[in-house]
Amino acid sequence: MRRSKAFIPTLKEVPADAQVASHQLLLRAGFVRQLGAGIYSYLPLTLRALRKVEQVIREEMAAIGAQEFYFPALHPAEPWQESGRWEVMGPNMFRLKDRKGGDYCLGMTHEEIFTTIARAELRSYRNLPQVWYQIQTKFRDEARPKSGLLRVRQFTMKDAYSFDIDAAGLDRSFDDQRRAYHRIFSRCGLSFVAVEAHSGSMGGSASTEFMVRTNAGEDNIASCAACGYAANTEKATSRIASADDGPGLAAPEKFPTPGVRTIEDLGKPPYGVTADRQLKTLVYIADGKPVIAVVRGDQQLNEAKLQSATAADDLRPAHPEEIRTLLGALPGSLGGVGTAGRAPLFLDPSLVGRRDMVTGANQDDHHLRGVDVARDLAHAQPIDLRTVNDGEGCPRCDGVLSVYKGLEVGHIFKLGTRYAVAMKATVLNAAGEVVPVVMGSYGIGVERVMAAAIELHHDADGICWPMSIAPFHVALLSLQTTDAAVVKAADDLYAALESAGIEVLYDDREERPGVKFKDADLIGLPIRLAIGTKGLANQQVEVKLRTSKEVQLVPLAEAVQYVKDLIRDLTPKAIEPAS
Repeated sequence: MRRSKAFIPTLKEVPADAQVASHQLLLRAGFVRQLGAGIYSYLPLTLRALRKVEQVIREEMAAIGAQEFYFPALHPAEPWQESGRWEVMGPNMFRLKDRKGGDYCLGMTHEEIFTTIARAELRSYRNLPQVWYQIQTKFRDEARPKSGLLRVRQFTMKDAYSFDIDAAGLDRSFDDQRRAYHRIFSRCGLSFVAVEAHSGSMGGSASTEFMVRTNAGEDNIASCAACGYAANTEKATSRIASADDGPGLAAPEKFPTPGVRTIEDLGKPPYGVTADRQLKTLVYIADGKPVIAVVRGDQQLNEAKLQSATAADDLRPAHPEEIRTLLGALPGSLGGVGTAGRAPLFLDPSLVGRRDMVTGANQDDHHLRGVDVARDLAHAQPIDLRTVNDGEGCPRCDGVLSVYKGLEVGHIFKLGTRYAVAMKATVLNAAGEVVPVVMGSYGIGVERVMAAAIELHHDADGICWPMSIAPFHVALLSLQTTDAAVVKAADDLYAALESAGIEVLYDDREERPGVKFKDADLIGLPIRLAIGTKGLANQQVEVKLRTSKEVQLVPLAEAVQYVKDLIRDLTPKAIEPAS
């Protein structure tokens, strides 16, 4: 592609509203333009990079026997109503009506749609296993679209679905996808970690996220360098030091706390109750019913963990009037003592066995001291509720957890029979019995892979593309366009490179060399070739890698083979998981 004919509208300045590196560079380097909040137009360079990512995905899906489909993005409401997710998806789902008043939506994901094909066409265990996938546009009405292509309303997803006769088959399909994901992301030049994750509205028994470590991410990951444990903080657990409690009181004792509304208020004189000796009580509404959660005062409740504990599709904090109706007081004076029979009460295990604790008395401006958890909260169900913190102990070894930001690029789920039962997708097993198919779901955000690569591979001058997903392999610069010999040598090298199957962006513009060098660095193609009068005098071409400051002088006659060898050596290799 000649640069003089290419549409690459680069920008000199960083757009004011672009905060993360990938957003800034995709705008500056002429890859995308914003149409609306969370809606982007993809320009030619972006399409070339995305097609490279998709090709890697297709190759690895083919390697595990997955078959490619393509389903509509416009869905009737009925399949979503059958699965129970029409309401669960809430405002994140784009909904519309046709001219006859029928309910439709734009697909956020395609579990329901693939299941409609499975239930209509799969009859027997002999038809299984099946692994189906598509690469297709998805829509989500994000409340706060931001960070360029990292949180958008329209995006491309590779979503795959496995159908098996039993849990053992699902385990095999899940492991096939897990291994394929390791190969896909490593081939795309990503450094990543596979972590235990919360399944959310997808449901199912287990899920794994693939995370790229970057401050542009919105998730928090807890990991242990000693043993390799890694989990999203929505799922992560940890070891915390045991506490020395006093003997406590024979029964909880009420005392007045006028004006006390927070953990911090109770820690101030005249009360002086440190946060680690307080029981923080919170009320939520889970699928329309109240639940109570208790964590230590210096801990943060993790809503994803509470949602898992309640098995609720919809979870939200209770409103003040709902809280007063349930407990008789407003937030700031709440406690779990004496609540047996009012609502399920969940207690973080770090509080099991604690004595001499302080909590709200369920009477405004009053608290209880001397609370013995085993005695006074015997009706509570211990379950992990808290968010782990950096520096806490690893749950699997003697190591210490590190908590850092991560960007999700892929997520795989063991769905089990959740959709098959709801939507009556059944087959006959070997014994002739009708059983639900066992499903898995496996997603990759295609744009996120591209953006994550930029987050990982850039510098002050621009993008540094991994060879495997770069829009072109080579930036070829003709440095003196008024010199006929330079132009001819550059034209000849361009033709030779293309004949060898090498993808070249040939900068033949009538611009100063400095402008061409800056644009080449900004766009970030892995290899830069420059032909000018000085090098041409010795029949040489300058060769520079985008990630290096060194310039090599290579004979023109050897340049094509030299570049082919570089492309081979610089292309990221597939990495298999350790186990």
